[in-house]
Amino acid sequence: MKRPIKRIIQLLIHTGAIKIFVSYLIALCISAVLIWIFEPQVNNLWDGMWFCFVASTTIGFGDIIAVTVAGRIVIIFITLCGILTVAMVPGVVVTYYTEYLRATERDTVSKFLEKLECLPELDKKELKEISERVREYRKKNK
Repeated sequence: MKRPIKRIIQLLIHTGAIKIFVSYLIALCISAVLIWIFEPQVNNLWDGMWFCFVASTTIGFGDIIAVTVAGRIVIIFITLCGILTVAMVPGVVVTYYTEYLRATERDTVSKFLEKLECLPELDKKELKEISERVREYRKKNK
């Protein structure tokens, strides 16, 4: 369990998406405090945090409803933050993964081309290996 979470955090840091995620968490905390202050139904900070989280994820259970103008403005803000975060972070991660796959493919092709350049110097085992790879490649790309 620790390993996938660690990978996700490293990926977020590497891609810069951690800034988006941390900004969202800060906005969520600030919004929770504001909702706690403005909304009469919210009795404690944790209720404010719950309400803001539910609003930002657009679930909206309806257990707490913003009744003041200030509370509604805060909820609009945190909902937009949630939507943007949900839209941006996966996009960044997918883009990173796609670039990683392209780089890996380029590296593989480069190594293959290097072997082809040294074709006269290769032994039978290496030639057979190259031949098998070419067959596999053709099968994949038909």
